[in-house]
Amino acid sequence: MVPEILQDFQLKRFNTFGVSAKASEFVRINSLEDLRVIRDYLSQTPEKPFMVLGGGSDVLFRQDFPGLILLMEMRGITVVNEDTDYHYIRAGAGENWHSFVRRMLDAGKTGLENLALIPGTVGASPIQNIGAYGIEVAERIVSVECFDMQSGEVVEFSAEQCEFGYRSSIFKKPENHKYVIISVLFKLPKNWIPLLDYGDLKREIDSYRPPRLNVEDVFASVVALRSRKLPNPQRIGNAGSFFKNPILSREKFREILRIAPDVVSYPVDEDRVKLSAAWLIDKAGLKGLRMGNVGTYERQPLVIVNYGQACGEEVYAMAQDICLHVKNYFGIKLEPEVVII
Repeated sequence: MVPEILQDFQLKRFNTFGVSAKASEFVRINSLEDLRVIRDYLSQTPEKPFMVLGGGSDVLFRQDFPGLILLMEMRGITVVNEDTDYHYIRAGAGENWHSFVRRMLDAGKTGLENLALIPGTVGASPIQNIGAYGIEVAERIVSVECFDMQSGEVVEFSAEQCEFGYRSSIFKKPENHKYVIISVLFKLPKNWIPLLDYGDLKREIDSYRPPRLNVEDVFASVVALRSRKLPNPQRIGNAGSFFKNPILSREKFREILRIAPDVVSYPVDEDRVKLSAAWLIDKAGLKGLRMGNVGTYERQPLVIVNYGQACGEEVYAMAQDICLHVKNYFGIKLEPEVVII
């Protein structure tokens, strides 16, 4: 069955900011064959841009998109293999991320619980190298399977080839936008070891002191933490953390310590330190700031929210204003985690 291409399509329901924007064309992708058909279609007008949309939870549309949006809906979860140490699970790119984490726990497969309640899809997880509460998804990925929209071939990148970094991978490079992720192969450890190095998570668990810590305790604590700190996008438009935590040289960090000795920081390695962007925004006096229909969330200043009928340009203007204030206050340039279209 040939996928239906819709014209002048409204994207408001397909981005968690809830901003109004239209795509010139829109198509749902449910299979590899759909991708092959769409590749042939795009080859007729090679100048036409395209982009892949998953859950729409990490994107801001400043304006209409003048090309074809591919909504990734390829699903399926398969136990591929196991060895002494790991279960190997392949998940379709269109699978909802949180549902995938929950289904793995229900099947007795641990290792993703610290990443619970992160919005979006499985296919988006390696692009941003999503992370939370002491772990990044790269630590659980074996490989990423992609469809090359130029050659029409299916290619697989090992975790090493993905060049994962802090909220980055090769898939964020413009020259690699030709790759459409269709599935991800994960390795989930059989020997469960709780990851409790992150202070907030440890405090959350300690607050109710389970008699014997198990994976469900960690999962429930992560869900509770995220639910308290972050607004539900179904109620208040947002894309989660808007900015990356800045990483500074030790020399630059010492300069910051002189003006802000209580700055929240985390060592990256011998030469670099990561700062809390939320702390910087808060100290710059921007927590709970509101400008018309947009603002910073009252419980988490790293989150920009759409309180009403804000357009993408209003959200973008707020982000620029935050960057300017933090730059003037600390001399640090914040970079967006959200993809801005």
